[in-house]
Amino acid sequence: MKISTMMSYAQGYVGATKELVELEKAGLDVAWIPEAYSFDAVSAMGYIAAKTERITIASGILNIYSRTPALMAMTAAGVDALSEGRCMLGLGASGPQVIEGFHGVPYNAPITRMREIVEICREIWLRENKLDYQGKKYKIPLPADQGTGLGKALKIINHPYREEIPIALATLGEKSVEMTAEIADAWLPAFFMAEGADAVWGDALRRGNAKRDPGRPPLEVYAGGAVAVGEGLESYRDMSRPGIALYVGGMGAREKNFYNQIFCKYGYEQEAEAIQNLFLSGQKSQAEAAIPQSYLDSTSLIGSEGFIKDRLQVYKESGVTSLNVSFLGTTSEERVKNCDALKNIMEKI
Repeated sequence: MKISTMMSYAQGYVGATKELVELEKAGLDVAWIPEAYSFDAVSAMGYIAAKTERITIASGILNIYSRTPALMAMTAAGVDALSEGRCMLGLGASGPQVIEGFHGVPYNAPITRMREIVEICREIWLRENKLDYQGKKYKIPLPADQGTGLGKALKIINHPYREEIPIALATLGEKSVEMTAEIADAWLPAFFMAEGADAVWGDALRRGNAKRDPGRPPLEVYAGGAVAVGEGLESYRDMSRPGIALYVGGMGAREKNFYNQIFCKYGYEQEAEAIQNLFLSGQKSQAEAAIPQSYLDSTSLIGSEGFIKDRLQVYKESGVTSLNVSFLGTTSEERVKNCDALKNIMEKI
């Protein structure tokens, strides 16, 4: 199992990069660089490429609406060249509040768009032919009746460092997860609970894998939770409550909250409704308190070495191939120490 983590906004990009350098020394394998509607991820990815030596630098995630498919391919190829083959292109649909509210473009056909973007990127990187793609959502070159008529098929000028750059998809819905298992190199699910994952996503993953190109390596699945290694740390699991309440309760519109829907599918329907009602009415502390303890226990790697070993085994049995974790600690040194401790535990099993 590889170890990955999401770069934190809290320290600023320069401070967070310094921590990633130390985490790399402690055993970190992959750094996911977030974007949301903060600073862009790509500039940070280039900076991190210059400061690190080994880790994979993954966008975590770029939304599929605010950049053209060709620009996605160019961007990933650029970071891959700067890092000498350490880029992973992480893509996701985001949600209508961000896409329409911040980027000002319609939120539509996310699955079709995602599939076509993956196909276009791979065609550009392969560089065998000039780009000529006629999809449902993307037609490149643009047809004459939709523009000036002067567009022509082109190849990317530079030869990419690799002919294929790994693509990770952050998907949640049944159809989108099925597509992920079919075409992606990696899957980045949110709110993954090993004990309930098969009931939520199992059928979709099996359908997608049945259609997967047999020449493509197996899908990597990144999931995990917060990490703190030591005795008597169980109360630290409560530190996840604010983030869970934010996503389950207030991320997206009431009727379009993907995270709330996943929580329901785990069997927490009443709790999901209560968390959302409380959060949206401004009672954030009560929303946090409504999160079931059983969910916190099942989605963390906080506790003794024995507890963490047991949880890692459960993750493996549920199909997780690589960890995606956050390291707890009030200082960078504490977080790096937890990374090192997790790496040591993994080497023993």
